[in-house]
Amino acid sequence: MSESVQTIPPFVQARPAVSRPLAARPTTREWIRHSALFLLTLLTTTFAGIVIAAPDIDVPEPIASGVLGYLLYFPEYYWRIVSRLISLAILDPSILIQGLTFSVALLTILTAHEMGHYLACRYYGVDATLPFFIPAPPLFLAGTFGAFIKMKSPIPSRRALFDIGLAGPLAGFVILLPIAWAGIMTLHVAPPLVGGQGIVFNDPALFRIFAKLTGANLADALPNPLYMAAWIGLLVTSLNLMPVGQLDGGHGTFALFGRRAHKLIGWLAFVTMALIAVLGFVWHGSPSGFLYTVLLAIMLKVRHPAPDQMEPLGTARTVVAIITLIVFALSFWPFPITIT
Repeated sequence: MSESVQTIPPFVQARPAVSRPLAARPTTREWIRHSALFLLTLLTTTFAGIVIAAPDIDVPEPIASGVLGYLLYFPEYYWRIVSRLISLAILDPSILIQGLTFSVALLTILTAHEMGHYLACRYYGVDATLPFFIPAPPLFLAGTFGAFIKMKSPIPSRRALFDIGLAGPLAGFVILLPIAWAGIMTLHVAPPLVGGQGIVFNDPALFRIFAKLTGANLADALPNPLYMAAWIGLLVTSLNLMPVGQLDGGHGTFALFGRRAHKLIGWLAFVTMALIAVLGFVWHGSPSGFLYTVLLAIMLKVRHPAPDQMEPLGTARTVVAIITLIVFALSFWPFPITIT
């Protein structure tokens, strides 16, 4: 037959093909720089894991005399502690293995989080850097200040903003689940604390649910490397999902409700966290809430750019927003640390 068949009736408009710009690929120099930061962070987080796994150590304080002695007191004492922990890890490989376990688990969670952002950026043709991993000095925090990517081109649409913002915490949370389960399953009973001060890591809702399912006793448990990696991962997830500024939760809030509501909800979150910080210090002796408050105050000052298009998000993304709210509820705990 020589006649053609028209498959679409003339009164139906064919949907135009959607073309997305291609994001620039990382250069060799960028791969080297980001890989070097990752390896350095692997080293510092491994040391943080050694601190978690090592027994209590008694390091003699240096004797300070004269002005120079007082100036060198802290660096010398700091080095004595670090070198003592390194020697313990060398003499006892099990401590080093636990340190590596913590490091690999934590960096797996952080990598999944940042790659969620990065791959979403590439999908929408948004130029973005590879993840920057930020090492922290030995004995400071978890051996890392976290990780981030930097977007170098505008976000094209409301849906792109929503997907890029929430892909990170959701990907990290999915990877975190088996690590948290394994951490809860391998908890051991802690010896009673006699005198002195101690830090208690209060359990978020996800840990409490897992403990109910497994019959684990969180109250008398000694945190292990997997538990601590998941605990820090949940802390990072809850912080990133705060609906403030250009945090991941701020991106989602802007995409869902627009600029005006984004600003109002951000201020409400800031005031709430400021109140929680005061209560946490009074009830739990912990100043950690003030760090949250300072960070949120800084983020409030950062203007959130609007995407090029503000098209409807659709039902599927509304469902994802509800799931993200549940993830936040499972991750966030108002008083994460108690100092006894």
